[in-house]
Amino acid sequence: MAGVSARRAYRSDLSDEQWGMVPRALPPAPGGGRERTVDLREIVNAILYRLRTGCSWEMLPHDFPPKSTVFEDFAGWRNNGTWERLHDALRQDVRPQNGREATASAAIVDSQSAKTTQTRGQRGDDAGKKVNGRKRHLLVDTRGLLIAVVLTPASVQDRDGAGLVFQEARGETRLELIWADGGYAGKLVATTREMFGWKLEIVKRSDDVQGFVVLPHRWIVERTFGWWGRYRLFCREDEATIASSRADIHLAMTHIMLRRLTRPPKNQHPNEDLLAHIV
Repeated sequence: MAGVSARRAYRSDLSDEQWGMVPRALPPAPGGGRERTVDLREIVNAILYRLRTGCSWEMLPHDFPPKSTVFEDFAGWRNNGTWERLHDALRQDVRPQNGREATASAAIVDSQSAKTTQTRGQRGDDAGKKVNGRKRHLLVDTRGLLIAVVLTPASVQDRDGAGLVFQEARGETRLELIWADGGYAGKLVATTREMFGWKLEIVKRSDDVQGFVVLPHRWIVERTFGWWGRYRLFCREDEATIASSRADIHLAMTHIMLRRLTRPPKNQHPNEDLLAHIV
């Protein structure tokens, strides 16, 4: 595209192949007005640049479209569900690539607390982790791909947040089993079976084991959190609204899946074992 070729590429930019998978989810230009003069691909690249670098909207490089234009499209597509629809469509493409059904039958639930910056919006104290900010409750499949996410003040208990994220995942029709850590034990196990028909299995660390040990299934969701570490916007909760933070998470997972879908096949890359861990 002309907009990309007119400047030096950033590492967060979408390739031609990746961009080709995006427009199917973007809404058409609104009717009754002037035709778009801004390159949509550059709008998306600017949004991804902010996600990867953690910069503010005002600090976007000048070779991207104006900040006001970029934010207007980000917010508009956030409000009409565009980012979530694109994410969900890509997940149904990635799972069959790994020999799985398009929807998941097993999942893992966990949460992550993050400090908020000096911005307005909901926040609270996570006394256990000594964090004042927000908590990201998420449910991922056995590949670490996002099924559902809910953001709350950090003061919300994991068990309460799990109920909210399970509500978000009701459309996952094949789901039968969810793994969780000891923080989700108790009444939630029976409630999950009664309300959703799913088995909630608690994976606990053995008292006989000392030092670091990889626990079955739970490491998968921790790896997803690790992927987010590549997106500096997630180091803190900078967004004023929970809706924007939620959109950021769908965007990050979308970016990860686009890279997976366009990764060279095994027989075409000598370092495929290394690439398998790069998202």
